[in-house]
Amino acid sequence: MVGEGHSFLGNEYDETQTTMMDEMVILVDENDNQIGSMSKVESHLGNGSLHRAFSIHIFNSEGKLLIQKRAASKITFPSVWANSCCSHPLDVDDENEMADDIGVKRAAVRKIEQELGIPPSQLPLSDFHLITRMHYLAKADEKWIEHELDHILFIKADVTLDINPNEIDEVRWVNQQELAELVNGSPTNGQHIAPWFREINDRFVSNWWGHLDEMASLQEDVVHHIGDVSATNEASLLDALKCHSNAVETRIITALEKTKHAKLKNAMLHLIEGGGKRLRAIMPWLVADACGGASDSLYDLGAAIEIIHNFTLVHDDIMDNDELRRGREAVHIAFDMPTAINAGDAMLAVSFELLSEAEEISYENFRSLISIIGKMVRKVSEGQQLDMDFENRDFVSEEEYLTMISGKTAAMFTTCARTGAILSGTSNDVIENMASWGENLGLCFQLMDDLIDATGDSETLGKPACSDVVEGKRTLIAIHALEQDSAQLPTFNLTFGCGDDDTPKETLDLVLEELTASGSIDYAKDRAMEYHQRAHACLDNMPDSVALQILRQLTDWQLVRIS
Repeated sequence: MVGEGHSFLGNEYDETQTTMMDEMVILVDENDNQIGSMSKVESHLGNGSLHRAFSIHIFNSEGKLLIQKRAASKITFPSVWANSCCSHPLDVDDENEMADDIGVKRAAVRKIEQELGIPPSQLPLSDFHLITRMHYLAKADEKWIEHELDHILFIKADVTLDINPNEIDEVRWVNQQELAELVNGSPTNGQHIAPWFREINDRFVSNWWGHLDEMASLQEDVVHHIGDVSATNEASLLDALKCHSNAVETRIITALEKTKHAKLKNAMLHLIEGGGKRLRAIMPWLVADACGGASDSLYDLGAAIEIIHNFTLVHDDIMDNDELRRGREAVHIAFDMPTAINAGDAMLAVSFELLSEAEEISYENFRSLISIIGKMVRKVSEGQQLDMDFENRDFVSEEEYLTMISGKTAAMFTTCARTGAILSGTSNDVIENMASWGENLGLCFQLMDDLIDATGDSETLGKPACSDVVEGKRTLIAIHALEQDSAQLPTFNLTFGCGDDDTPKETLDLVLEELTASGSIDYAKDRAMEYHQRAHACLDNMPDSVALQILRQLTDWQLVRIS
């Protein structure tokens, strides 16, 4: 089945390869449900359209893997080393049948014969094993992209080859060590590895190679949402957040929409509908990925923690008398005070309900998660109470302030990291290391928030600038400033705790100038940098990987938020 529209490619590419760009691939959603079809050329242009694909790994009786160097004539990713065969099932009756992945297996046999010349008789469909599925992006250049939901299949077979030179420049049978040397030596060895193959090898093949006689037991019915694995091998935090946001967003909305009371439901959804990157919701998945064992259960966990986070914001805004949150009315302003309190209570209950219904979380892990998350909620409440107590005290020490934000803010980061590591199945030492990373990240995050409040503008913040100073909040900036000679900070001392939301901008500008001149801004920045460095030190204890690069970018992102 072919479409129309490859003619604009002209004579720039190989004629045979250009003709195949008219084949109709299967468009899917992020759960691998077919939603349409599109020509191969259209689906690979610009930002790409998510479509079904496959990556075949053929092992022989000696346990060696067949790999191929894609032909220089290929339109996307020419002259790179990849797995035995990779392509797409087409939108035809035989290849879009999903039962037992039979459509993909038929497509694989068709494409293997076309590329490698292996007769179908040597590749019985029953011998193919769908190991897992991977959703990824990979940019070939400014024009072409792969955006695929890739079915990763293994087959063990001794085969005869008749290579199609239009598709393949070279093939090799390699053992695990030989492949590792090829992949790890790229590109200094003069060879380039297809980004999806590198990802598959790092995540799956290297772990499962020794179990080729147990392929059926390796199979898992999940989709790993990997994000951008472009050929530069530079992981992107924003791409990762974007890649995972839909999965957690769906779970959050589904959980909050369970209530049949329209007003309560709308109040519960109010802050969620205000948007956000869902950092806390996605963090457990990112941590588990870096620990080597991410799964869809991390989305349920992340969604539950995100709902709890928003519950605390609803109640915080009431306690702090804040009228704005994320640039929109706080829940108690948009609705009313009793409804906001009730909505927050319901959100807390819903989060635990969501966790209890997560089928992929074992009973043992569920007990651990409930205990850890329960302690987190208690610590957040204790931190909030300390924060309110500080407003009625003449003196708050730096140590007391750090204890307060360890509960109010960092506890949630620590929990995201700890629980993500637990669900990855890693060792206790790694779990504790990642929990320490989360604690230091959370402390850095809150100190950066304090700096943003002091140095940002109202339009960007979604609330009045310097609101912490006006409200008399004992932030680290304020604690340092209050210890300085009051003659150096006359405007700050007059404004601190005045409670006047209509304080003129000119006055607040003077407050910032005094905080800067006194060294209070730099002092808070320096402390933030200490926790930033401690967080990176925790990551230094982990094996390097693309997933770990994402966590490093997340750690650094705390600093660039005020740039």
